[in-house]
Amino acid sequence: MRLHLITVGAPKLAYARAGWDEYTARLGRYHKLKITQLSGSTPDKEGQAMLKAAGRAPIIALDPRGTLWSSEELAAYIEQQGLHGTGELAFCIGGPDGHSDELRAQARALWSLGRLTLPHDLAMVVMSEALYRSATITAGEPYHR
Repeated sequence: MRLHLITVGAPKLAYARAGWDEYTARLGRYHKLKITQLSGSTPDKEGQAMLKAAGRAPIIALDPRGTLWSSEELAAYIEQQGLHGTGELAFCIGGPDGHSDELRAQARALWSLGRLTLPHDLAMVVMSEALYRSATITAGEPYHR
């Protein structure tokens, strides 16, 4: 399965850069990984750029209105998408003003990391770690315990 991580910007803080680099490197051992970091603008322009970057890949947009998944549920969702012919999923983190209505409408799923508002940098680390954790669950490895 190919995972395409599309974000507005890159982590700026040292802890977040280190976490992002660590978990995307680990995730690359389980999935073919592509990372696209877009420049910030307005939600509409960012949404258009994300849709273009995702191409035909189904979009999973991180959004506070989305579904709360456990690690096991996320692993099962990704595995199910792979088994049903989806060769790639695009996970999108918008800018400080969130996603455009158009991007949310075209997303296959909205994924919420929780009810708390997270700084952009931290959301990127949490997403990459959650994806790595889901990969280890699918592989039957003990990391998730």
